[in-house]
Amino acid sequence: MNARKKGLAAATDGGYYDPRFGVQAQKVLPGDYAVAGDGRMLVTLLGSCVAACLHDPLARVGGMNHFLLPGGEGAAGESARYGSYAMEVLINELLKRGATRARLQAKVFGGGAVLPSLTVGNVGERNARFVLDYLAAERIAVLAQDLGDIVPRRVHYFPATGRAFIKRLPAAQRAAVAADEHRYLHRLTSGPAQGSVELF
Repeated sequence: MNARKKGLAAATDGGYYDPRFGVQAQKVLPGDYAVAGDGRMLVTLLGSCVAACLHDPLARVGGMNHFLLPGGEGAAGESARYGSYAMEVLINELLKRGATRARLQAKVFGGGAVLPSLTVGNVGERNARFVLDYLAAERIAVLAQDLGDIVPRRVHYFPATGRAFIKRLPAAQRAAVAADEHRYLHRLTSGPAQGSVELF
């Protein structure tokens, strides 16, 4: 069964030109991942979700995923809703592109408490703890992290070099990010996982 049928999809955004950075950019939406070794920039918007950015400095290839819920075991966990599957798919795609697991380096972002309806379950906090525990278990070094707090973030990541830029968004944008994330969560929990879900 391929990744799309299981609910995790390779980002298929045709891309756009980002004049601020002067490069081609590609969005990574909730439930997506992207792997590249060229000069493009991967961009995602995070609230309670977490994005793990992995990079092999020798192979000069890297990638990003974007997931909302931690954990997930067995068949039910084989979807974009769970970080464990999102991490597995991203690592496997990097290995296919010439990366070596022992050389992988990570930068992780997100896990903010921006969804009032999810604060009781501490989804953002659980996501942050999950990704750090997962990377520790896999012996993948975490070079940088910006996790937790109550702010949404926009992540700009260059997979070929491993460089990352984070923009913490102002309070005025929290409501819009929270609404998008709530709709995504509702889609995940109200039925079987689908493919890519475009929110941003």
